[in-house]
Amino acid sequence: MGRAVNRALVLGPGGPVGTAWTAGLVAGLRRGGVDLGRADLVVGTSAGAIVGAALSGDLERLARLPAFDGRPPRVDPQRFDEVLAVLGDGRDPQTRLREVGRIALTADTIDEADHIALMANLIGVRSWPARRLLIPAVDVETGLPVVWDREAGVSLAVAVAASTAFPATAPPVSVKGRRYMDGALRAGTNLDLAAGAEVVVVLEPFAHLFGIDDDPAAVRILPDSEAVEALGPDPGDSTRWEPAYSSGTRQAVQCVERVRRVWI
Repeated sequence: MGRAVNRALVLGPGGPVGTAWTAGLVAGLRRGGVDLGRADLVVGTSAGAIVGAALSGDLERLARLPAFDGRPPRVDPQRFDEVLAVLGDGRDPQTRLREVGRIALTADTIDEADHIALMANLIGVRSWPARRLLIPAVDVETGLPVVWDREAGVSLAVAVAASTAFPATAPPVSVKGRRYMDGALRAGTNLDLAAGAEVVVVLEPFAHLFGIDDDPAAVRILPDSEAVEALGPDPGDSTRWEPAYSSGTRQAVQCVERVRRVWI
């Protein structure tokens, strides 16, 4: 923990659609000569965990949704509605998360092994990167958060799978005898994990729906109006993967100089 952080990249949640937009944006910035993969610290949550893990590989491969050989992802609509209702009620956050965790354990989604395999296929790399990558998740039983890095003894694919396991859309993931769910349930983009960085760039694919974490010093990139239309209203709508990716690469051309001023 003691090493000073100069540049931090925070990649927010947003389901398959947000994954595609974020990957397209980062790939487009690379084409323009700004490599966000050179960050000293990357915080990747849910969709952002996928892109954060994939940064050391070929992001261009995500221009199309990679084929999945196992059982395709499946949402449990009844349990999903229950999750949203619990998250919106007035109880304290940890009580709500424990209740959401109980729902997650009963939801009818794909097998855990299939979910992990899908995430491994998406990230396209097997090993944790040399740069510091933080991936948060939440314990389904206690409602308490965990933040993994390469020293945690958790495989990269499993960490990403846990961070992307939003209740009723993917199964909780087992790590050392406990089960974990989506890292966005900890604190949205988990921007607090980048505290102390001199430069913070935040990519938030669905901030227009879910709000923005408050840090006026951060350089934020949100979908513009054209990208919002391409992403659509449902972060889980994988049919929008390719237009979302394309909207990210298009938007990168417009914001590359803004990012270059602080990044290079």
